Amino acid sequence: MAAANVKQFVFLWEGKDRKGKALKGEMRANGEAVVNATLRRQGVTVTKIKKQSALAGKGRITEKDISLFTRQLATMMKAGVPLLQAFDIVGKGHNNPAVAKLLSDIKNDVETGSSLSAAFRKYPLHFDALFCNLVAAGEQAGILDALLDRLATYKEKILAIKSKIKSALVYPVSILVVAFVITAVIMIFVVPAFKDLFSSFGADLPGPTVIVINISDFFVKWWLAIFGSIGFSLWYFFYTWKRSEKLQAAMDRLMLRLPIFGVLIRKATIARFARTLSTMFAAGVPLVEALDSVAGASGNKVYFDATKKIQSEVSTGTSLTVAMQNADVFPNMVLQMTAIGEESGSLDAMLTKVADFYEGEVDDAVASISSLMEPVIMVVLGVLIGGLVVAMYMPIFKMGKVVSGGG
Repeated sequence: MAAANVKQFVFLWEGKDRKGKALKGEMRANGEAVVNATLRRQGVTVTKIKKQSALAGKGRITEKDISLFTRQLATMMKAGVPLLQAFDIVGKGHNNPAVAKLLSDIKNDVETGSSLSAAFRKYPLHFDALFCNLVAAGEQAGILDALLDRLATYKEKILAIKSKIKSALVYPVSILVVAFVITAVIMIFVVPAFKDLFSSFGADLPGPTVIVINISDFFVKWWLAIFGSIGFSLWYFFYTWKRSEKLQAAMDRLMLRLPIFGVLIRKATIARFARTLSTMFAAGVPLVEALDSVAGASGNKVYFDATKKIQSEVSTGTSLTVAMQNADVFPNMVLQMTAIGEESGSLDAMLTKVADFYEGEVDDAVASISSLMEPVIMVVLGVLIGGLVVAMYMPIFKMGKVVSGGG
């Protein structure tokens, strides 16, 4: 494990093979001497080595990239393609240079004698403990292709459920942000133009119009402070949230209590818990060790703490069902399915069914929330924007009645 913690760099190298053909490439290593030695073993005479300033290639590696790579690697290994050749095919076929670079580095580690799981462990930002543990289990049992296939399915399911949660949360937030921006533009630029027009009327303005004009005056005077305060508050919140476990725990608890969205997040978290535990248990990972990875993959501090409590109780001989019941965060249906799985010796199959059920529930919940939010948002926008427009046109209607009455 010590080797994994040594700082490594990316080196660009140029050289010639045994036939004198010019070659060049990149290699990740601790220093120039390692690059020289590695290339010499491959029959390359090095002429130039240059250290890159940045380790990563252009682009950013996302969870979707890792999920796609896992599926491609699993498919190729099932088809009988050798591991190193599979890395070559996937790496060269990827349109994200950062992913291609990552795969090239992992391939180099495997070529120099490292196990695949050990090579993955050098990149904890992209391959978590669960991923590495499953790959290690597959290597030890000689069923790496089957484990990679199961791991790819797991990554795809988790990615899909995360995407659905994000879409359910992002849609109303984005609409509200747009509504705020439109309202601000109306208050800062449109209402003052009407105010100048109304000043020539020489008559008392209706109450709603006066309120809107006063709010507009406030916006015009303080718009810089308003937007600055909102921007700073958001930045400070996310800055603190990333660094404060207490704030993260409080936000996770709050998210579970939110009306409508809280139920959705809870179902998604339970689906992730069941899917992760099922995947680990089916791979032959001992239950106590599997629960450690499940806690890390839960994505919610409430369920992280609950899973750690379950792990502690299971390690002292308590059954999984009883430990989950004591945690008091799982619905009765989950507890019953777990109990049946324990009694029948098919825990992984039962947990998979639980995960499938709750993933379906999340799908239905997202669909119903989307159909519910659309009319609600339309009403809110209609009242907000429509109210501003009516308030601005009320004096004009009033003047029209006066003129027509006088005529």
